[in-house]
Amino acid sequence: MAAPGTASILRAAAACSRRRWLLAAFPGAAGRRSGDGASWARFFSFSARARLSSEEKVTVHFINRDGDKLTAEGKVGDSLLDLVVNNNLDIDGFGACEGTLACSTCHLIFEDHIFEKLDAITDEEMDMLDLAYGLTETSRLGCQICLKKFMNNMTVRVPEAVADARQSIDISKNS
Repeated sequence: MAAPGTASILRAAAACSRRRWLLAAFPGAAGRRSGDGASWARFFSFSARARLSSEEKVTVHFINRDGDKLTAEGKVGDSLLDLVVNNNLDIDGFGACEGTLACSTCHLIFEDHIFEKLDAITDEEMDMLDLAYGLTETSRLGCQICLKKFMNNMTVRVPEAVADARQSIDISKNS
């Protein structure tokens, strides 16, 4: 039987072809057989990205906290977090946990017509969104949204505030 949470990891990896290798944890990992016959760990390769042509790019417009419009282009299959990082977009605190679903700093607000077409939200993403400031009906985490052709020229809004533990102040150091 797969380890708890494995299904969520596999879904996320399948959704984003950028994840080239994924180690799925099973009892008796590293190829050893366990006593109950449970098997092994296996690498899954997602080679769809290698087949993507340069024509399969998506342009995304971000409305930053200060109202500035930032535009970037990414490949189909890249996450919105990848897009921000790879294009050095100046969005404060964005992606503090590097897409591990341990924060809500990549919180984005989508247009209704785009939001309706997004893949279903996982329980883990919903838990992190509960911690986000400025939550709306069309809020999602950018690390969990992968670019698809229908998203070309979409506009997403960065909320006015962000919950980022890295920016908290330790009062004991100031006394």
